[in-house]
Amino acid sequence: MKFNPTPARCTLSSPWGTMTLAAHDDALVWAGFDGQAHEVDTHQWPVASGHPILQRTAEQLQAYFAGERPYFDVPLDLHSGTAFQQRVWQRLLGIAPGSTSTYGAISLQMGQPGAVRAVGGAIGRNPISILVPCHRVVGAKGALTGYAGGLDRKVALLQLESHY
Repeated sequence: MKFNPTPARCTLSSPWGTMTLAAHDDALVWAGFDGQAHEVDTHQWPVASGHPILQRTAEQLQAYFAGERPYFDVPLDLHSGTAFQQRVWQRLLGIAPGSTSTYGAISLQMGQPGAVRAVGGAIGRNPISILVPCHRVVGAKGALTGYAGGLDRKVALLQLESHY
């Protein structure tokens, strides 16, 4: 993943562990659980807890964790991925809280029914966990498969959203 210019970062405590958030001047570029699969090394990025986008994201995530906010209105920058990944990530934004989709359904929506594995690979590299809801994607028969943040977090996020 490419992040240019270098984003600012902060950390956030969540019910499921520490998250790192990173943003440019005008958009969030990274939100991930520390230690997750495909984690970006953010240690070289400057810490800026007072960054407006980071503060806004942290506030909205805290409200989400408290079950008070199902949607986010933080500006996102998804340009760190390939064109295909960006198309997949955009599809994820259309999955409503409390709903799920499947890898196959997403590949069909994209007009590429044979790209199920590629869709799964793109979802696994989603740079903005929770806000770009990759946790809402399940296997063909509803099986809880894969989540870069770990299956227990996926289950917890889906349970949190089940009342929406």
